[in-house]
Formats: sequence, structure tokens, C-alpha cells
Amino acid sequence: MSQLTRWLDLPPVWLAGMIVGAYGLDHIFPGLGFGWGWSRWLGNVLIVVGLGAMGLAVWEFTKARTSVIPRQVPTAFLSRGIYRLSRNPIYLGDAMVLTGFVLRWDVLPALVLVPVFVWIITSRFILPEEAGLRAQFGQAFDDWSGKVRRWI
Repeated sequence: MSQLTRWLDLPPVWLAGMIVGAYGLDHIFPGLGFGWGWSRWLGNVLIVVGLGAMGLAVWEFTKARTSVIPRQVPTAFLSRGIYRLSRNPIYLGDAMVLTGFVLRWDVLPALVLVPVFVWIITSRFILPEEAGLRAQFGQAFDDWSGKVRRWI
């Protein structure tokens, strides 16, 4: 895998692509929205909460002095803070932000992008990351993953 390909195959790039896709679907299928007056408000809340979850997770990475970049060997096992609630708070935050934009822009067809994003992130990042954590931290990872759900 080339250096460019490695940088293009990162979760924020996938998230940005899905957000652009949602925006594009709004132009391809205009007017196919929910029509809910409160969807814009709920979308904004999801975006803010998703960004907050990401921020809290990055804070834990920073405190532990380990890399937040996927596919790097972890130097610390994070199980405190927001990691007591979700094994993947950054990816959960990404999904919330994507869902938030879909609701904010009122783009019903773009809802399909949320499970597609979750599937891509799970297969390309979460499963390999969990295998790496299990190899690096063994029983500590198994104990934690038995108590904390993958998403929420």
C-alpha cells in the first residue's frame, strides 16, 4: 500500500466522503426529506455530541501518550474515561456526525450511508484494531471488551 493510499484510507477521509455523498444525494434527489421541523435541531445536537465524543477520546489518547492514528501499534491500553462507555468513541462520534448532517440537511436517501459507513469502519478499522489490541494486551483487552460494547 503506497503512502498516499495509506493516508487516503483513514476514517476521517471516509467520513468526509460520506458527508459529501449525503450532500450530493440532496442535490440528486431534492425534496426527499423527512419534513420534520425538529430534524435540523436534532442533527445539530448529534454533530455536537459526536464531536464531543471524539474530543474526549482524543484527550484520552493524549493523556496516555499513544497514537490516535489507525494501524499503528498501540503503546497504551485505553479503558478509562469515555472508553468505559464505548470501545470506539471516535468511530461512534463519526457515525453521529454523519447522521447529524443527514438530519440537518433533511436528506432521507442519505440515511443509507450511515450503515454503509459503520460497516466500512468496522471491517477496515475496528476488527483489525481489536485483533491488534488483543495481541498486545491479551487478557486485559478480553476483560474490557467483555464489559464494554463496541459502539454504545
